[in-house]
Amino acid sequence: METKVYNQAGKEAGKVKLPESIFGAKWNADLVHEVVLAMQANERGGNAHTKDRSEVSGGGKKPWKQKGTGRARHGSRRSPIWVGGGVAHGPRNEKDYSKKLNKKVKAKALASTLSQKLRDEEVVLVDSFKFEAPKTKDAKTALKAIAKGSAHEDMAIKSKNAGLIILPDRDENTEKSFRNFGNFEVVMAKDVNPVQLLTYKYTLLVDPKSTLGVLENRVA
Repeated sequence: METKVYNQAGKEAGKVKLPESIFGAKWNADLVHEVVLAMQANERGGNAHTKDRSEVSGGGKKPWKQKGTGRARHGSRRSPIWVGGGVAHGPRNEKDYSKKLNKKVKAKALASTLSQKLRDEEVVLVDSFKFEAPKTKDAKTALKAIAKGSAHEDMAIKSKNAGLIILPDRDENTEKSFRNFGNFEVVMAKDVNPVQLLTYKYTLLVDPKSTLGVLENRVA
């Protein structure tokens, strides 16, 4: 399975053989769904927090005596039925939403997602991005050239420029050049996950041989 590689000017710069371990997996919707939900749950902080009756201030004294007033009996102003009292059954920040994920399950979900992206013709290989300095204008020019050369013109349209750029290693100039693109994200191959791949329409693999080597180790 060979795929064209494009340079920064949008011209064909050769071909790369794609490993079956990454791009030959079957689409497993249930597995990918499980992994995506688990990863989103693991990102959930559980910040919502309400005070129960033991945490609100006041209420040390019984509001009025038990009998003889004609009013309902109450023991504390901290009761949830009082204004300013504690909240019953409210959200608590000690709740843990995290879910454990097996390493092999995550690897299979990654391979399944990448394989489906390739079948949908949403994977573009770029030999390299070379920016002398971080500059959004240069990134935009390169993106338009690659979009035109790879016959994915909608990649460069502002309302549809959704793409995930995967680098083999840190590249500060590339990361900063694409920082102002609202629908583009730059990640390293060692960190990419199915949630990111499914968030963006296109996947751009930069320096394919190095990037595919990292991905191959992750799905092995």
